Amino acid sequence: RTQRRQSAPCYGGRALPEPQACGVVPEAWRFDCYPERGVVVTRELCEARNCCFIPASSFSAPGRNGVPWCFYPPGFPSYSLVSVKATELGQTGTLVKTVKTYYPKDILTLHLELLYETDHRLRVRITDPSESRFEVPIAVPKATEKASSPAYSVELSNEPFGIIVKRTSTGAVLLNTTVAPLFYCDQFLQLSSSLSSQYIYGLGEHRSSFLHDIHWNTLTMWARDVPPTELTNLYGAHPFYLAMEEGGTGTAHGFFLLNSNAMDVALQPGPAITWRTIGGILDFYVFLGPDPASVIGQYLEVVGYPTMPVYWALGYHLCRWGYGSSNATWDVVKNMRNYGIPQDVQWNDIDYMDRSLDFTFDPATFSTLPDMVKDLHSHGQRYVMMLDPGISSIQPEGEYWPYDEGLRRGVFINHTDGSTLIGKVWPGLTAFPDFSDDVTHEWWYDNLKRFHDKVPFDGLWIVRKSVCILGGLLRAKTLCASAVQKTSSHYNMHSLYGLLEAKASACALKRMLGKRAFVISRSTFPSQGQYSGHWLGDNRSHWKDMYTSIAGMLTFNLLGVPLVGADVCGFSEQTEEELCVRWTQLGAFYPFTRNHNAIDQKPQDPPAFSPLARSAMKQSLLLRYSLFPLLYTLFHRAHTHGHTVARPLLFPKDVRTYGIDRQFLWGKSLMVTPVLDPGVDFVVGYFPQGLWYDYYTGDSIRSKGEELRLKAPLEHINLHLREGAVIPTQRPNTTLFVSSGQPLHLVSSLSEDGSAGGELFWDDGETSDTLETDQYAHIVFTVVKVRSDHYRPVRSHSVHGGEGTLRPLQTSTLT
Repeated sequence: RTQRRQSAPCYGGRALPEPQACGVVPEAWRFDCYPERGVVVTRELCEARNCCFIPASSFSAPGRNGVPWCFYPPGFPSYSLVSVKATELGQTGTLVKTVKTYYPKDILTLHLELLYETDHRLRVRITDPSESRFEVPIAVPKATEKASSPAYSVELSNEPFGIIVKRTSTGAVLLNTTVAPLFYCDQFLQLSSSLSSQYIYGLGEHRSSFLHDIHWNTLTMWARDVPPTELTNLYGAHPFYLAMEEGGTGTAHGFFLLNSNAMDVALQPGPAITWRTIGGILDFYVFLGPDPASVIGQYLEVVGYPTMPVYWALGYHLCRWGYGSSNATWDVVKNMRNYGIPQDVQWNDIDYMDRSLDFTFDPATFSTLPDMVKDLHSHGQRYVMMLDPGISSIQPEGEYWPYDEGLRRGVFINHTDGSTLIGKVWPGLTAFPDFSDDVTHEWWYDNLKRFHDKVPFDGLWIVRKSVCILGGLLRAKTLCASAVQKTSSHYNMHSLYGLLEAKASACALKRMLGKRAFVISRSTFPSQGQYSGHWLGDNRSHWKDMYTSIAGMLTFNLLGVPLVGADVCGFSEQTEEELCVRWTQLGAFYPFTRNHNAIDQKPQDPPAFSPLARSAMKQSLLLRYSLFPLLYTLFHRAHTHGHTVARPLLFPKDVRTYGIDRQFLWGKSLMVTPVLDPGVDFVVGYFPQGLWYDYYTGDSIRSKGEELRLKAPLEHINLHLREGAVIPTQRPNTTLFVSSGQPLHLVSSLSEDGSAGGELFWDDGETSDTLETDQYAHIVFTVVKVRSDHYRPVRSHSVHGGEGTLRPLQTSTLT
């Protein structure tokens, strides 16, 4: 957030705007001239910036922004386009501003570059031609030739400068930056544009509805360790949105600002959007879709497709902060086995460590940890531990190798004077690894390898908690922005820390284990899905938290991080049995499902509850395990084509689905309608137009596009299959290792014409390069009607089958 303020303009002599010019600007199109927070904006302050001052006709709710009283008048000074020329990839131009703004260090001459990279992807870069500025250090594709038949047209406004992007097929305006002045100062960059509709999604990470509210809603992006809370910036920063266009055509487009500095994204009911960032450059993409799935795929072509998870990542995970000992942890695992409840992975939070020191375990309370991990492995289960990047700096010299060796190799973030920056986290005073340096990656690997020789863990849970300072400023709960990293200052690198730590961790695990890496990260940034999954943070045991987790899950699937889920039953505060049952049912359909709770709370693993609740939880987990072949195949599509795994009911031509976030789909066919309220035995779900089948009974529902009331006793979660699907399933067991050896079945939901189709991807579940080495099978299934009263059995053909170890495929009777 910007904290700059000045009571006088930097440009003297300019006349104040005429009142009549201010009065013609509609409230919905008033762009804030005084966005600084914590300031009571007076007429004097506003007019010092030569802006319009009109008190709004209505007030916003507490804690929300509202119609700005201080806004830009027509003709407010901006840049002019003084030259433009064609290039092999598009166009370049020069922008000039003659009047300085009220922010320091205006950059008066800018370089414009338009890159027609593909027929469905436009890139725009606005840079300082006289001095290089920080750019986000992630790999993006480099176009080598200009798009031959672009789905977009670009118009340039000379005075004031602006870019207008239209969809050629419909003429819809997707971007129009002439609506407000462009700012490009050293520490304040601002770009505004009209929006094509009110239907905006993405812009993570925030706790909100899936469909963003555009009524004066400002979303801050600056990675921050804070439990999921409305109206605040959370763990990740993702400046990408998906927009559904007006008119019910079902067309969609996307926008991505490649910038990692602190920023505000202001939505207003024009509809319009303003991007304000305090560093870097303006480097943005427009994706033409034309449907939502295509937009997501085009975005992921830029930031990278998500990794293919190791098979056991899709099983049930158990964790808590405060098991207290390895024996207590082990007892939970044994109870799960005794009750026949599926579990693939056991975790430990920070209490396994010796004095909260990374790469250690408590020699007293966790002395049997290596034996417990050995037992897990002997039962086909896995172990994941938590790591915090804070490395204790106060241990006696020679007694703590991670710090001593890190200091010797120079891996820690420094002050501007070159000394090691020291903060404070769990073990006390700490240093922080600089993951932007390859030397740090090698040091991180060495530490993991040394610890793995003692405790053969299988995956990592990386939790970034930084300096213990609270507040609403940039310096709150993080390192000093002036801290020095190899790539740049922490001012520029802050929101990239979780991404770079995940990359170092995934690369180390893959190198160490020779298999796919499993990493779950709290902090995220675009391209995160290439290296890790994400959990939605330290939620609470509230019904509302369960509901909002659906929006979080769907948003991260749009953002290219499909391996995502919330803490099932809630992390903090005491859960209730009914809530935990319903949450376990919902959690069985998170792509990543983990039950986790806080220290000093009662246990909330399934065996801790009554026989009725325990049975309901067990059945929902067995249901998940039976659907593993479908889930695994969906992750393959995400990995190879940029598809979503859990996806919204965004049926493009049904506007009634645009705001639904109490239901969702796995893939395009399996609809989940969970119970999200206490004390009810029914749920209301929306069924888009078409034929749907009850997953359990096969009963059909022919919907016109309507809400239906469904029975939902405590032990039941409603599932429906969309017509035209063939989904692979299998007989479930208590681990996915055992389940994967069970018979495979197909469930077909025939369409009106008697057809259906689906696919199965199958490999050994853990080798990193099965696609590259041809160790997989990809099988496509089709059902066709050959006579009025006969069906041809499911026909399957292998798109590719290698020499890998594959389980036998069996086909169930079609119903």
